[in-house]
Amino acid sequence: MKEPSSRRSRRMWQAGLILSCLMTQALGSYAQPPLRWERPAAAPVSRSGFVDRAPAANTLPLGSNFDVVQFEAMAQQLVANRRIPGMAMAIVHNGRVLSARGYGITDTRAPLPVDNHTVFRLASLSKAFAGTVTGLLVNDGTLRWDTRLTQYDPDFRLADPTAASRITVADLLSHRVGLRHNAFDRDLEANVDFPTLTRKLAYAPMECTPGTCYGYQNIAFSLIGDVIQGASGLPYAQALQSKVLRPLGMQDASVGLDGILASQNWARPHVRTRGGWLSLTPKASYYRVLPAAGVNASANDMAQWLLAQTGHRPDVLSAPLLATLHQPLVATPTELRGSSWRRERLNTASYALGWRVYDYAGNNLVFHGGAVQGYRGVVALLPDRDLGIAILWNSESSLPTGLLPTMLDRAIGLSDRAWLDIEFDEPSLFAGEGEKPLLPAAGHNDAGTANTKATAAPN
Repeated sequence: MKEPSSRRSRRMWQAGLILSCLMTQALGSYAQPPLRWERPAAAPVSRSGFVDRAPAANTLPLGSNFDVVQFEAMAQQLVANRRIPGMAMAIVHNGRVLSARGYGITDTRAPLPVDNHTVFRLASLSKAFAGTVTGLLVNDGTLRWDTRLTQYDPDFRLADPTAASRITVADLLSHRVGLRHNAFDRDLEANVDFPTLTRKLAYAPMECTPGTCYGYQNIAFSLIGDVIQGASGLPYAQALQSKVLRPLGMQDASVGLDGILASQNWARPHVRTRGGWLSLTPKASYYRVLPAAGVNASANDMAQWLLAQTGHRPDVLSAPLLATLHQPLVATPTELRGSSWRRERLNTASYALGWRVYDYAGNNLVFHGGAVQGYRGVVALLPDRDLGIAILWNSESSLPTGLLPTMLDRAIGLSDRAWLDIEFDEPSLFAGEGEKPLLPAAGHNDAGTANTKATAAPN
């Protein structure tokens, strides 16, 4: 009997993960040096410099109380009684889409139902897309992981005169350029143009030599767009569309502010006011850094993205490529002191190539979060259980954040923990006409930080 395609794809993905622990080279059509890697706390390391985390021979089962119908009901309760305006959720398992639905409304001023084709702004979830399109260029020999930024941007400068020439493609995608967290994000929020912002990096304080420490970036990260354009001859948005979005069938997805405004069905961002939730026009600021924060997508799109990232689209994303994209490169221990589920469930935290990688109660979790004015979202993969989850919402509310750890706990069979209280006492939060947003509505960026603190909860 012929092996089912989904199982065959999964086997290929697992084989690729094992292979990544044995190979001493990054991907490409020819041999390359390994990615520079800094050991995450308590992570076993092989001689190749990669985390020695061999997957199970077979996919582990989901916990007995993992119930998609219940999760959909929880999502519905989150939008009930106007607690939040709207949200979308996608769940995939073993190569199948278990759920891809919308909940609530797109806009409190002109309410329409959110459905599986409603487009949301992804904010920093976009970083994984940047890593993926870069990996595809590495895979076909157009780039290398150790390609230097200055090969395509020879005028780029940092405060250390020798530092800029050391930055590699892998350093950009893993936030190892040597700068302090969120350098010049305040200027980005003030609508300073991207070329000016990149020149200002020459005056930013440095924390370390490039490649040796972690500092979350939006502006520096987005220099990968210049590299991609220089190497491929395509503007970043076009390269992403042609290599990732269209091949994966992400038909509602787009890039940039013009992309979301051109969508026939999209969710407006909402900020909290004294009178409730007020819808706004999306801000252009973080769309100036497309690799860091430029993608827009629906629940249907995210289901296709999850299938690809869990190894079920080997025609587009090969198993070895996924293994490299999800490989921890630098420790990020400050995340262990973040939100309650991070404090209680995470044992180690690292950054890969556009993804975060956690040890979640002994389970490998590939994750990213995103937040920009009026939008939030999370994406999570449990590779050993072949599970992918994406949750998007069009408000600054923190209410939906407990849904993800609830689902993860049930997936791995942990006893229930009250991450998500679906019996809320919060009053209705719909704003009337003419309401003004409460400050600091514009004070959040794609790193999930308030401008007053550079070390707030990360995404």
